[in-house]
Amino acid sequence: MSKETEGAATPERLPEDCNWIDSIGLDRRKLLMTGAFAAGFAAACRPVSSSAGQTSGEGLAQETVSIHASDGFALPAYVARPEKAKKSPVIVVVHEVFGVHEWIRDICRRFAREGYYAIAPDLFARHGDATKIADIKQLVTSIVSKAPDAQVLADIDTAYVWAGSHGGDAARRGITGFCWGGRIVWLYAAHSAQLDAGVAFYGRLVSEKTALQPFSVVDQAAALKAPVLGQYGGLDKGIPVADVEAMRAALKKAGKSPPDEITLYPEADHGFMADYRPSYNEAAATAAWAATVEWFGRYVKGGK
Repeated sequence: MSKETEGAATPERLPEDCNWIDSIGLDRRKLLMTGAFAAGFAAACRPVSSSAGQTSGEGLAQETVSIHASDGFALPAYVARPEKAKKSPVIVVVHEVFGVHEWIRDICRRFAREGYYAIAPDLFARHGDATKIADIKQLVTSIVSKAPDAQVLADIDTAYVWAGSHGGDAARRGITGFCWGGRIVWLYAAHSAQLDAGVAFYGRLVSEKTALQPFSVVDQAAALKAPVLGQYGGLDKGIPVADVEAMRAALKKAGKSPPDEITLYPEADHGFMADYRPSYNEAAATAAWAATVEWFGRYVKGGK
């Protein structure tokens, strides 16, 4: 891959800090000032979409916990699991750039209702509360860009260990993530030999390398240690179809496809799973969720 292709900002690929606003046309500051500020970003956004729903917590155990990270930091995390099930497989849910807001917690409840022990660690917590920053550029500069890949991957390792000692079956491991978290899914699949499967939603495949984030996903294809299902939108201005095709080619060249595969939903934009956003695409989201449940059922529930 050429140096020009490797760079993040070209006219065809919107940078991370403006892709969401520019591709959807919303002002996050206005959304955060709607009166639901204290409840978190997703709650503030819910009025913009009549499709926004909330998964029932009936029959689930839910809690916010503190995990002792490898560097001694008290890492906050949200957990949802079946109340009566014993040793459910563990799914780590990696948040968007907006942190562990209500929609991420709802995704955890969805997985819990599918029989999983779902845990969403706040991987930005060392640098601030991402749910409370209105300006996208400030969010990326002050929090997102300061989260080292190495620390993020180590924190996820710790989350699995913690879950395994608190009622989860850490011998069966899945990971999913959205936006920023989608990129992390690919990186974690290259990092951990203990992972059974991952599902990456619209995570960057080609990105600018920095001292703290030294990996571009497309370069990690040969290192993948677990099958990953990538789910992407054909209208995504931050992850153009050319990047998706480059990743498909890299997976094929590395002998990873199959089982690794990427599904492209032609009419879907970035964030098509998030029913609190106007970019929500019901058809794509429904199909992608069914594919996710099937993927984890095959490789996590049935993998061991």
